[in-house]
Parts: sequence; structure tokens; C-alpha cells
Amino acid sequence: MDFFSSQESLTWFEWVLRAVIGFIFLLIVARALGQRTISQLRILDFVIALVIGNIIAHPLSDEHLWLKGSIITTTVLMVLYISGVFMILKWPWFRKLVNNPPVTIVKDGEILYEGLKRARISLDVLLEELRENQIDDVKKVVLATWEADGKVSYFLDPKYQNITPETLGIKTEPFKHPRTVIKEGTILTNELMELQKDEEWITSQLKKLYQTNVKEVLLATLDNKDKLNVFLYK
Repeated sequence: MDFFSSQESLTWFEWVLRAVIGFIFLLIVARALGQRTISQLRILDFVIALVIGNIIAHPLSDEHLWLKGSIITTTVLMVLYISGVFMILKWPWFRKLVNNPPVTIVKDGEILYEGLKRARISLDVLLEELRENQIDDVKKVVLATWEADGKVSYFLDPKYQNITPETLGIKTEPFKHPRTVIKEGTILTNELMELQKDEEWITSQLKKLYQTNVKEVLLATLDNKDKLNVFLYK
């Protein structure tokens, strides 16, 4: 078969075959490179993002390339990607084949050098990740793992964890996200209706509390205690 030959010599079946071979080859390459290379993308996501843009871009910019081949290749890759996602959800053996398992790199305050080698990261990278999470001492970490998405998950020793109301036995009110009622000088009437308010109420509150009108408001939110927070254009 000449599916490695120039594009104009390929049949539709050879286009499909070449797309499948290319997709599998890129999976192997991405798996071999390791998670650090592709940062915070899963391997399947990395492969599909890498190839589709180039496949469509080339025939659009080069009149000698056929768009038919790019469309067939992109369609095949899309089917392979969706199939791969389905297989990850359905079959654990395929999930283990495609995704890197979590690697323990810190345990009970001790750095596991073998774990760093398996994750293919340096000591500097580990320390950088800890600094980004505002951890100043590895000894405070009871467990840290290198995840499949290229991030470090960590758990602090209980004596170094932040004190929370639950820790002190203090009851707290349920959190309710503030609702946006004005955005860029426009009242969001649907939000007001759900909050059992009307436009007259909002305009009167703006005049009373902020001495302004709706058109001067960049953003206004209303919390669960009916407190109106307003950000004006500046």
C-alpha cells in the first residue's frame, strides 16, 4: 500500500488507514514522553489537539493539497478519540494503558526518589509545585502524588492544616453564590424574578445606596441577605 506516499495518490481507504496509524503512533509517542512533557492534558486530549489543527490548516493554505483527505483524516481521528474516551470509561485495562497511574513522590514527610524517577520529574519541579501550593517544608506533607494530568496532589499532616469552623465545632450558614442582577449597564430581569425582586426595587437601591443609575453600573450582585454589591464604570 502507498499510504505513506504523497497525498494525491491515496484512496479514501488509504486515508483512513493512515489516520489510524498516525493516531496510534502519536499515542505511543505521548506515552513515551511522559506526562510532564504534555503538562496538564490527558494523553488522548493532547494527541487530538496536536493533530487536528494542522490537518485542517495545511489544505486551507496550500492549493496543491486536497481538502478531501483532511476531512477524512479529521473524521477518523474524531471517531478514534470518542471511541478512546468510551473505552477509558468502560474498560479499566485500557484506562491503565492510556493514562499514567498516580505516582507517590512524598510520603510521611520523606521524598521518594524512586517516585520522582517514575514520574520523570526533578527535585526542583517538586519543590516548585509545593511552593505554588504555599507549602514551605516537605516535612509538613504526609502524602503527595503525581497525577495523570501532570499536577501534584498533596495532603498536609493534620497539625499543619488550616483551622476551619468545623474543626472548632462552629456552625456555619450554607453558602449561596451571589446572583448577578446588573451586567454592563443592563438589568437581568430573569435573575430578579427568581429573587422575587423587580426593576423598581433595584433602581431605588442604586439611588439610595450608591447615588447612581443602572447605566453607570458595570456589575451588581445580590447575596442571600439581600445585600447589593455594585461595581461602577471607572
